[in-house]
Amino acid sequence: MNKIEALVAQNALFVVNHSGGKDSQAMMIAMLGMGIPASQMLVVHASLGEVEWHGALELAKKQAADVGAPFIVARANWLDGSPKTFLNMAERRFASRPDVPSFASSEMRQCTSDLKRGPIQREVLAYMKPRGMKLVVNCEGIRASESHDRAKRNDFVHLNLELNKAGKPKSGLAQAGRQAFNWLPIFDYSTEEVFATIEAAGQQPHYAYALGNERLSCVFCIMGSANDILNGALARPELFAKYVEMEERTGYTMHMNRKSLKEIVEDAKKAA
Repeated sequence: MNKIEALVAQNALFVVNHSGGKDSQAMMIAMLGMGIPASQMLVVHASLGEVEWHGALELAKKQAADVGAPFIVARANWLDGSPKTFLNMAERRFASRPDVPSFASSEMRQCTSDLKRGPIQREVLAYMKPRGMKLVVNCEGIRASESHDRAKRNDFVHLNLELNKAGKPKSGLAQAGRQAFNWLPIFDYSTEEVFATIEAAGQQPHYAYALGNERLSCVFCIMGSANDILNGALARPELFAKYVEMEERTGYTMHMNRKSLKEIVEDAKKAA
């Protein structure tokens, strides 16, 4: 019996972090193929509100419904209960610290910690507690070929207890008597294998990929390619206008290359 089979036998909860993107979709297909019952999965989508690609939430929800897996949506909120979004996070940062960049960056990815990881953790704990669940496997569709930084995460390929540097359970899923593992089921998949997995299952990936997108989550990602930014501007001109207005008003650029979104789009049009 391998580690996965052992965890299934122990009735572990497998949390499927599902953005609606190709990697999440292929990961869930792969997990089902490994014999993980849909009844032991919890598919969680962190909704990013208006800055998310339309249809991403619906794709994740349908994939869960098609196999009978429970599905929940995690949303970020401020302390007063109002929605926390990528744009109003930038607004508040500019209002309080106009001397520092307003937008999240690759070094300070609050878009991941505040809008995804934190809300997902909250909802998973809320799901587990009334059911008395003490064993959880947090599954992410991270792949080595996506970036140099992600390739270095090969220590997470195999199941690993979620421990801090002192060897003690981290705060979060691994607390209050719970045992939590991290797992990257498709870490070694190439992009071609991801799309092939989706096709072999008789499914379709999100329509943004047909437009040539490389990433899918936020329409305008701080690390998105020029082509992704152009596709977003064409698909959501009203949202593009909001980002441009904020860049011009704050004096800070959103993208990690420090070009304005207008410049990126113009460059992408010229290159097309």
